[in-house]
Amino acid sequence: MLRTTIDLHVNPAEETIRVGQLAVRFLLTAEDSMGSIAAFELTVPGAGRLTGPAHSHDHYEETIYGLGGVMTWTVDGKPIDVGSGQALCIPRGTVHRFDNNGSQDAKSLCVITPAALGPEYFREVAEVSKAAR
Repeated sequence: MLRTTIDLHVNPAEETIRVGQLAVRFLLTAEDSMGSIAAFELTVPGAGRLTGPAHSHDHYEETIYGLGGVMTWTVDGKPIDVGSGQALCIPRGTVHRFDNNGSQDAKSLCVITPAALGPEYFREVAEVSKAAR
């Protein structure tokens, strides 16, 4: 069996990427996991909303784990509240979006398998968002 050596370390990206009112901080990227998984914290302030339309991902599953507060994920038109200690798996191709309908900030761990999305995507979205304002 061929093994590739990778540099193991904790929390490779201490960068917080701001996309409008959302904050994204990657904990694992494709480079850290040989492409198998990416994980990031998503923080949405109270009454915060995803500014873009509902969307889907054809190339990966997205699993959400609530770390604090409550985020409402609308999946195929059905609202699902994900609170602290709860998890939701969004299958490939499923249309979804999220909102924080509460007054308290909400934080989730988002896990993408395989790691088809990384910090560069959110940096680009942040730049486009800034330019549009």
